[in-house]
Amino acid sequence: MPTPLKNSTQTTNLEINLKHHGGKLGVTGSCHELSIKHNGNNHGILIDCGLFQGRDAKDKNGNERKLDIEFPIAHLKALILTHTHIDHIGRLPWLLAKGFKQPIYCTPATAELVPLMLDDGLKLQLGLNKGQRERVLALIRKQIKPIPYNQWHRIPLTSSSASRSSSPLKTRFSSLYLRFQPAGHILGSAYVEIKLPNNEIIVFSGDLGPSKTPLLPDPTPPKRADLLVIESTYGNKIHDSVETRATRLQQIIERSLEDGGAIIIPAFSVGRTQELLFDIEHLIHHKKIDSKIPIILDSPLANKVTKQYRRFKKLWSKEATTKLNNHRHPLNFEQCIVIESHKEHMKIVNRLKSTAEPSIIVAASGMCAGGRVMNYLEALLPDKRTDIILAGYQAHGTLGRDLQNQEHQVWIDNQPIDVNAQIHTMSGYSAHADQSDLIKFVEGIEEGRKEIVVVHGEDDVRREFERVLATRNYTLR
Repeated sequence: MPTPLKNSTQTTNLEINLKHHGGKLGVTGSCHELSIKHNGNNHGILIDCGLFQGRDAKDKNGNERKLDIEFPIAHLKALILTHTHIDHIGRLPWLLAKGFKQPIYCTPATAELVPLMLDDGLKLQLGLNKGQRERVLALIRKQIKPIPYNQWHRIPLTSSSASRSSSPLKTRFSSLYLRFQPAGHILGSAYVEIKLPNNEIIVFSGDLGPSKTPLLPDPTPPKRADLLVIESTYGNKIHDSVETRATRLQQIIERSLEDGGAIIIPAFSVGRTQELLFDIEHLIHHKKIDSKIPIILDSPLANKVTKQYRRFKKLWSKEATTKLNNHRHPLNFEQCIVIESHKEHMKIVNRLKSTAEPSIIVAASGMCAGGRVMNYLEALLPDKRTDIILAGYQAHGTLGRDLQNQEHQVWIDNQPIDVNAQIHTMSGYSAHADQSDLIKFVEGIEEGRKEIVVVHGEDDVRREFERVLATRNYTLR
């Protein structure tokens, strides 16, 4: 159930509350509501509307959660999307099905990625055919209003006619202002600044990226935050450095080449896949791994997303842009083989199962919770020459978490599969900020009361991050 915050910000006839419809007590299903009450009128702004995954997809009785939107929406004036991972946008079709017709605000890159990301879900979860999917996506495109980074945008809370007829006091409370800032998480990702009618600013972090990644620039903290809603996915951990992750990747590849067999990297189609391709190109360019080893990108969605990364090169970091200027193509290099059709996919799976020839496969999904990676795992997990690199967060209740826990047997398609493969976890490829980066973000905020709400974390992790913040004398809500 959504829980309003206690001690909500108040001014004359103005009350601000925060409600959570997902993502408060877990890592998936992000959906937060900023509730504004003034002179008896109730308005709401929704920040993200994500899908529950893994353990979060079940209720307290162990039953699958319904995807229906079970909270009121008539008072909502807008939906703000921080980025396009499915745990932040996956319930959007259900929100529209309930009758949501208000603007959907996001960055231009996110606007391009949303239809790509949702198309898969509409096909797999709802079984919609191409024509049906396109009608849903056309409706979403119509409601999306892209806003560039670092640009304030007015969100009206009342109609223009109502504003004109209101008294000066009521007119003062007729609008909010929204601004996106780069979050460094994935292409188009943003943290959100919302300026209230009383000039206080509430910041929603969305998912923050780690520092010093080579593809996207680091997030810069906002100057002011009176209330900060911040994620805590890795609020109790410190990631490997970028240098360490590249070295570990090279070592795993070298060892695997000695033994033969495939290297399987389950990866999210947006974010993780592009970071991996970037590092693999670097290793090949500097002759640190054999340039003849095939790099197989087996994800039609990841291929489409990668094209969008290339399209939005202006959002890349200086390091990545320098490589382009030196005529290198870190996301489009010669050794990368893109697999499109399902027939070609199964041909590769069967070939690797029978030959165990060296290769690197990057395939979705990142938590091994569906997608083409499942066929590779089913075929190659029993082979001791296989290496699995888990390069991102693995939610409770997913196959990825079982593999990370070094289970000797897992279940795929209701069949037991022996795990003889080598399992590696590499935190350096996480698209999330670690504890030190989260603290740096908080401490970089110069003005405001900086009251903090911690969300988007497993219970023990969230509590640990709250403890760390409390030792620094921050006020937690």
